[in-house]
Amino acid sequence: MFIDTHCHLTDNYISGDLNDVITRAKSAGVSTLICPTADPNDIENAITITETHDNIFATIGIHPEYAGLDAEKFLTDEILSHPRVIGVGEIGLDYHENTQNRDAQIKLFEQQLTLAKKHNLPVAIHTRDAEEDTKAILTDEFHGVMHCFTSSWNLAKVMLDRGFFFSASGILTFKNAEEIRETFKKIPTDRLVIETDAPYCAPVPYRGKTCEPAMVVETAKVLAQIKNLQLDDLAIILADNTKKLYPKCHVN
Repeated sequence: MFIDTHCHLTDNYISGDLNDVITRAKSAGVSTLICPTADPNDIENAITITETHDNIFATIGIHPEYAGLDAEKFLTDEILSHPRVIGVGEIGLDYHENTQNRDAQIKLFEQQLTLAKKHNLPVAIHTRDAEEDTKAILTDEFHGVMHCFTSSWNLAKVMLDRGFFFSASGILTFKNAEEIRETFKKIPTDRLVIETDAPYCAPVPYRGKTCEPAMVVETAKVLAQIKNLQLDDLAIILADNTKKLYPKCHVN
């Protein structure tokens, strides 16, 4: 059974019934789902989902597009100590669309890292066109995963040395993603997890469609080829890695 370590399941992202999404995931062999937040307004909904579905956990965080907000207002001690909240994310830096708010992004990022450290929680990192600042801020005092990793091997080497995991998304299956596949070929197998980033990044052969957790198996197939592993063996390895990444995640 596979684990989708990063799938957006709150009302802002899901079209249709969540129970149907979960059923399709289980039918495809995806047993456990981890729901991150990006918009702080989704936090309450994400926690409710984990409380009503025993195979779903949450990571709670504020995406850099909301730079300027006060993280402590949303990531309270009560929320971060919730038994179904297993990490802080997705958080990070994104300079692809906007570098004018760089300082505000860094402030929000560092504030959430401090909260994660306080609660001894791993972090799920979003980084896009911000490698240098990401390297400078994410010192080895933090632990977690580079979510939907598409950055350079140079950044991967640094974050490997700092103990981070790396998550492969459907982008790994894209025809033009040869460089990303080469990077994942180099990353040690015991540092890998997989995700859909649903509803985004649907893998081949579903590219262009709304992504959902059941599709993570297609990414796993490509990753198994890259690592020269049988699919069933990869599933066991990824489940073990997820337990190490997220100790509070009780994977079935």
